Amino acid sequence: MFFFENLDVSEIIVLLAFLGAFASIMAVGIPILMPDLRRSRIKMVAEKRRELHRTQIAVKKKSPASLRDSVKENRAALMSRILGNLNLSQLLFTDDLTDRLSQAGIRGKTASISFVFSRVVLGLFGLSMAIFIISVWKDFPYPFAIEIIIIVMSGAFGFFLPNILIYNIAQKRRTEMTAAFPDTMDLMVICVEAGLSIEKTFDKLAEEIADTSPILSDEIALTSAELAYLNDRGDAYENFAKRSGLHSVKQLTTTLAQSESYGTPVAVAVNGLANEKRAERMSVAETKAASLPAKLTVPMIVFFLPVLFMVVIGPAVIRIMQ
Repeated sequence: MFFFENLDVSEIIVLLAFLGAFASIMAVGIPILMPDLRRSRIKMVAEKRRELHRTQIAVKKKSPASLRDSVKENRAALMSRILGNLNLSQLLFTDDLTDRLSQAGIRGKTASISFVFSRVVLGLFGLSMAIFIISVWKDFPYPFAIEIIIIVMSGAFGFFLPNILIYNIAQKRRTEMTAAFPDTMDLMVICVEAGLSIEKTFDKLAEEIADTSPILSDEIALTSAELAYLNDRGDAYENFAKRSGLHSVKQLTTTLAQSESYGTPVAVAVNGLANEKRAERMSVAETKAASLPAKLTVPMIVFFLPVLFMVVIGPAVIRIMQ
């Protein structure tokens, strides 16, 4: 407010013109500069396959790392050393951190270290920015206790911001996978009843749903790669359930593991699970439709009834006033 009070009309017009030009440039430039998401997903799956292949063929003899991998490892070692010197590694590295990052689509050997290091850096950045702003603002209108609270809250916000972002990203991914999972199950039933193996079924699923649900397609493609390279297929199923974080996927992987363990037909088990998920989706849709009148009550009271009262009672009130 103080900044705009010191500006005249011409300066405000120039400032608004600058903001409009900047917004136009960003609107045109961001789509051009954004990477190809489909190509990046294919590259990620291919990299996972190569990593599993290198792990399988290099059990006793470690293969030489590439320059890019060595740079990542050196960077991760530096960040881990800094966290160790600050005595924060044991405090921030939790058991479920890798699962939470994988559910948000963040994978890799250095993902956990980078995430923890970003929390520390953002926390220190929030503290330093709050201290800098308060020190530069000469006429700060709040007492010293409020300054301390603002500084602490700024640091806490920066510290917990990565957790909030990871949770929101994982929630969006779960929502998309949940919406596409029943159709994926139907397609899986068709593939299994046609005589395809589990590996070929997962490959076909990843190919067919790549456009409708890229996230679920990536997870299925990674599971297919793990089925091809891991010694225990149960580990691949368990990793799929952990990466997705969905109860439906957990049911599917449990069904597949039990079918392989007890020799039951996979088509029958998957078909029953697909029917269950189809009925569950219909039940969710019916629940949403039943709750619609209650949800429309508040908008009708706030937006429709005042206008209705004005139309009905307005002419009578105007006539009485006249």
